[in-house]
Order: sequence, then structure tokens, then C-alpha cells
Amino acid sequence: MKGHIRKRGKSSWSIVVELEPRPDGKRRQKWETVHGLKKKAEERLAEILHSMNIGTYVEPAKLTVEEYLAKWLETVKVNLSGKTFERYREIATRHLVPALGPILLAKLTPLHIQAYYSKALQSGRLDKRQGGLSTQTVLHHHRVLRESLRQAVKWQMLVRNPADAVEPPVVQRKEMKALSESETAWLLKAAMGTKLYLPILLTVTTGLRRGELLALRWRDLDLEKGTLAVVRSVEETREGIRFKEPKTAKGRRLISLPLLSLEELRRHLSVQSSERRTLDSVYQDSDLVLSASDGQIWKPESFTALYFRFTKRIGVSLRFHDLRHTHATQLLKAGISAKVVSERLGHSSVGITLDVYSHVLPGMQEEAAARIDAALRKEMEKQRSCVV
Repeated sequence: MKGHIRKRGKSSWSIVVELEPRPDGKRRQKWETVHGLKKKAEERLAEILHSMNIGTYVEPAKLTVEEYLAKWLETVKVNLSGKTFERYREIATRHLVPALGPILLAKLTPLHIQAYYSKALQSGRLDKRQGGLSTQTVLHHHRVLRESLRQAVKWQMLVRNPADAVEPPVVQRKEMKALSESETAWLLKAAMGTKLYLPILLTVTTGLRRGELLALRWRDLDLEKGTLAVVRSVEETREGIRFKEPKTAKGRRLISLPLLSLEELRRHLSVQSSERRTLDSVYQDSDLVLSASDGQIWKPESFTALYFRFTKRIGVSLRFHDLRHTHATQLLKAGISAKVVSERLGHSSVGITLDVYSHVLPGMQEEAAARIDAALRKEMEKQRSCVV
């Protein structure tokens, strides 16, 4: 394949690729327009020629949204965790493709996308229940579609991203649940003697996520120094269970443990060692702090099912993730800096912590004002006494 570039406008170029001639010998050409610098057009020409030579080139004008999403999913699969990829694929195949799939990618408009969002909010459910999807769910659809189309712009299949011109649904943030210290103590008392006691205790004292908790190994703990290293997490997908590294550098962190957790971990280690000796060859030692009865990994879905049965039995409605919120909220209310809380939670920035836990800040502001007032008044009284 051969090709060349022609100047088309002030900042646009025409890429002309010579195709195989027709059966009657007549010349065939493929034209494509690129906006920007000549270097950009040269790079695009090289991409086209390469993809044509290996048989992967598809003319943008003939590519449907369905075909494009399939290609996009294949390219992003290597950079996403298994669970995230499953969510992307489900959104694309079960929702975006049925609604927008037949439309030519080059003809996709903001109106098409906006109409889909409106319909999804009214009647987008695919299960037995009637009605529309939540604003949060449709917002997820918007993010996936916008990300995919952003890549189409980079690949020069689109001049601009039509999803950028669409107003996504506004999600009303729900106030997260967080237990008070007395409620936390009550929950721990209810869990005492069950397999959930240690995971609940560790989460309310460290803020670990479920995946981080179930991936924790004894080698990640230093019971002498009282620290816990978060170096991996576990996820469960349709393809099975796997361990993965934290998403960000801040996700890999060292957490100081309170004495309450250290004491329980030492006790748990002793119990686990006894179980290992009892089961002998049946026990498969995987070095996991929290494991199944045979020593193997405790499947996340099985863990969550057990937790929900427990909360139902004691009559509370509380997600396991709310225990992480409980840890953060109690620290902030105790006057611990947002930076320290952010480091314990593994947030990529302190800004995320401040945004997520903004509902806690008003009370802290009042307490800060009261403290500075008391301190200044005390010093002012001292000055008056000196004058007298």
C-alpha cells in the first residue's frame, strides 16, 4: 500500500491511500481528512498503511457504534482490572449497543446520546422489575461511552467527541452511613465469637477495603512494630479469582494498628495454627490472615453473603464498605488531619478524602472555632491580669 498527503485547508490535510485496483484495472483511492499539523497527518497515514498491511483497517465512515465498541473493549482490556472490564463490557453490550449500536460512528450525535439517557432513566431496567435506571447507573453509562469516544477522537475516527456535548444526569449524593463509637462497640459485641469479628474489627480500625482485607497475608504484618502493609487486593470475576496490585501508588501503604487489633490478630494466629495442625494434610496454607476453613482464599462473594446474613440476623442495614466510612469519620471527628486519614484509606489525594467526607467538616469547623475562641479568651484574660 502507498499513500500521500495533500494540503486541504488552513489547518487540515487530506490523506490519500492507493488501494488495490478494481478488476477492470481502474484506480481506487481511500481519502481521509485530518485536522491539525502536517505531522499529525503523517502519523495517521503511517497508522492507516500499517493497519491495511496487517488487515485490521476499518473505514470510519462504515463503522457502526457496535463495531467500534467491540474494538475499543479489546484494546482497553489489558489496562483494566478484571472486575472493571466486566462492568465496561456489560454496560456496552447490554445497554449501549442495543440503543446506539446500529448508528454509524461518524453519524453519532449528542441528540442520539441524550435521547438514550432519557429513555434509560424512564424504562432502562433489564430485569423483571419495571421502570428506569438510577441516575447513578446512567452516569456510569455516560462515563464509559465518553471514554470510548474520546479514544475514537485519538484514533482520528471522529473529529470531536459527541458525548462531551451531552448533559449527563445529576446524581444526588447520598449521605454515607457511619457508626458512632458506641454503635461500633455494639456491632463488635454482636460479632464476637463469629468468623466476622476479626474482619469487622480490622476494617473499623484500619479502613481497609474488602479486597485488601481478604488479600492480607501474615507476611504483610509486623506484629512487633504494630504495622500492616497494604500491597495487594483480591477481586472475583466470572473468570475466577485473582490478586492485583493497588490502582495507585498511594494505595500501597503502611498502616499503624491499634492495640485492640494487634491483640486480636495474635489470638487469631494462635487459633489458625491450631486449625492447621488439626486438619493436617487437608489444610492448604496460603499465608492468608483471613481464609476459608481449609486455609484457601475466602471468596469475596461468599464473604459478603455471610456478612449480609449476619447484619440481617442482628437487625441492621449496613454495607461492609460503611465500616470503612466509619473508620474515616471517627478519625476526622477526633481531630485527626485529613492528610493522615487520606493516607490510611489509600486515597490518591487528600482532595478526594475532603470531598467524600465533606459532611463531617461542618461539625469540625464549629469545634475548631470553639477551640480557638477558648484559647484566645484564656490568653486575653492572662493579659488583663498582668495589667492589673
